Amino acid sequence: MGRFAMRRLTLIVAVCGMLAACGDTWLGENAAPPLPGKRVSILAHSKTLDADEGASKEEVILPAPENVPEWPQAGGYTPHAMYHLHLGDNLKKVWSSDIGAGGNTRRALVSQPIVADGKVFTMDAKAVVSAFDIKRGRRLWHLDLTPDDADGGSYGGGLAFDEGHLYATTGFAQVVAIDPNTGKTLWRQPTPAPVRGAPTVRGGRVLVITVENETQALSAEDGHVLWHHNGINELASLLGGTSPAVDGNVVVVPYSSGELFALRIENGTTLWSEAITAMKRTDQVTTLTDIHGLPVIDRGKVYAAGNSDVLAAIDLRTGRRLWDREVGSTQTPWIAGDYLYLVTNTPELVCIEAKTGRVRWVTPLQEWSNEEDKKGRIVWSGPVLASDRLIVASSEGEAWAVSPYTGEVIGREELPDGVRIAPIIADDTLIFVTDEGELVAYR
Repeated sequence: MGRFAMRRLTLIVAVCGMLAACGDTWLGENAAPPLPGKRVSILAHSKTLDADEGASKEEVILPAPENVPEWPQAGGYTPHAMYHLHLGDNLKKVWSSDIGAGGNTRRALVSQPIVADGKVFTMDAKAVVSAFDIKRGRRLWHLDLTPDDADGGSYGGGLAFDEGHLYATTGFAQVVAIDPNTGKTLWRQPTPAPVRGAPTVRGGRVLVITVENETQALSAEDGHVLWHHNGINELASLLGGTSPAVDGNVVVVPYSSGELFALRIENGTTLWSEAITAMKRTDQVTTLTDIHGLPVIDRGKVYAAGNSDVLAAIDLRTGRRLWDREVGSTQTPWIAGDYLYLVTNTPELVCIEAKTGRVRWVTPLQEWSNEEDKKGRIVWSGPVLASDRLIVASSEGEAWAVSPYTGEVIGREELPDGVRIAPIIADDTLIFVTDEGELVAYR
């Protein structure tokens, strides 16, 4: 890929921001008193969404927070619906560890960490997989997945844990099964093209999506191909990749073409398909039709956000579109109760009624490091919902807490470095991976 194209893709990835405000920090400590003088907002942009007048005025009610011991795959569990997680009120940084190579102008760090069996598993920007003790952050082992005959660099890939085994995909066009206790390679299977996103593992099948929009189902036992499915190949796409969602015997596959397919997990037969793309493209960014965030399955409905200005709810059984909104995102929607939360491309953090698609509240987010000169576009990841706060993180090195009930910013915390990968929560621990490759845990 040429230098111009790489620069263009890097710019396109930077599509989310975060609101700057003051209050009690999200770690539970008291913020410093505000400086004297008049406050001037640096959020000099207009919203593209407004709360709907027809949205319910009833109080937002969410399920009670639940402590989950694991985050075993990208997006949590295979449907990618994690609801309301438990996290302590007075969080403190308890440990940090180096996972290896971070991201830079020549390589991207895109792999979300996972948690299983008391360990945190990571993949750095050079395809090195590591295991850490979740309690203290001690590195237990590491494994370089770079093939001996590799003649160049690679980026992308990810991890999944299922039935006592660890699975990894790589930009070297391979799927690898690993012993999670020792880091020993169990089997390797080549794929037709590089895989930028993490695998999804369910029912003895390892499901991966290549950069050429081909889904392969491999045997979790030995890696042989069980079936494959093809979408439309796209010449250009966003950095990184995505992963299928699975609920029961249905696999929901997103492609960079904006296509969304529901397939039978047994044989890959197509049940239905949808296009998560807008007819009208407003700029060069939205011409990339990626479904970059993970699709989410909850109570018989699929929620998917496309970069090309479409957020849609679809009936899982029939494929009938239930509602859609003209809003684009590269992040994974977060469902909890009757509400859907999303960081948009505009950028804004929005609360949407999951049944109707009506917007409950909108919180504008900071788009630029230097708002006056419109320089330094800020990238935001998330949200995750934990103990009555939505947590998002920024490439500027800040994490923010926002009320899921009102959209009010209720706190912020400075991180060691910028963050572009969505945080995860498991075993009452909040975990970030910074751009420099630092794994940071709060508890």
